[in-house]
Amino acid sequence: MDKFGLIGGKLGHSLSPAIHKLFFQYTGKEGTYDLLETELDAIPARMEALPKEFAGVNVTIPHKLHVMPFLDGIADEAKAIGAVNTIKFTQQGAFGYNTDYFGFGRMLEYNEIFVKDQVCVVLGSGGAARAVVKYISDAGASKIYLVTRDPETCDSDFKKMASCLDVISYEELAVIKGYCLVNCTPVGMFPKVDASPIPATVNAHFEASVDAIYNPAETKFLAQAKACNKKAVNGLFMLVAQAVAAQEIWQDEKYDSELIVKIMHDLEQSI
Repeated sequence: MDKFGLIGGKLGHSLSPAIHKLFFQYTGKEGTYDLLETELDAIPARMEALPKEFAGVNVTIPHKLHVMPFLDGIADEAKAIGAVNTIKFTQQGAFGYNTDYFGFGRMLEYNEIFVKDQVCVVLGSGGAARAVVKYISDAGASKIYLVTRDPETCDSDFKKMASCLDVISYEELAVIKGYCLVNCTPVGMFPKVDASPIPATVNAHFEASVDAIYNPAETKFLAQAKACNKKAVNGLFMLVAQAVAAQEIWQDEKYDSELIVKIMHDLEQSI
């Protein structure tokens, strides 16, 4: 039986154990998944000990960058994004990946949101936005606007990930029209559910609105989109898809979207 786990700071509210338990249940794979709360100064010792016991781990806030110096190899998408959220241990060493990238892409495909040659907008400039921008750029978007409260201080690495990207303010967003609008901010997340990062008039300028938030299932941001008769997708599929992508890396197998949907539907009952 393989052991897997999650490294991070405070992990008490993580849905990862439930997702991976459902993965084992539906696939018949045998495995365990543990929460491994880890302080920053304990990372070196943790990274040394993990390969002796675990086949792979996920990494979450605040250690997605801190683990990188301890890896023997890093996948191209994780290098570009500048963050690792999945590590596989082999006899050849420890190898890092970013499955947020694959989870976001699979969510778009499942919901038939096709960004090639389209104008896309990403709200926020944190870690989730980095994976989203990288995927949208690789998928062939014609233009990407990254919206942040202070464009002057935005990380210059975003421009390296996407040559078609411009960083703009929320005021400038008011006149932008395009295809896909992605919220990568925490605005609207439980318990502060009565907030949206943008006014409804902005949703009306786009064909699809995607929220990385999954609790609540329908944020005010998504309710605005639905009121405009636009496509609205929350982040639960992405959350499950990135976990399944990690298992694909660890198991060296591929799984179809039906598995993701089954796990997602089970999770919806408990959130």
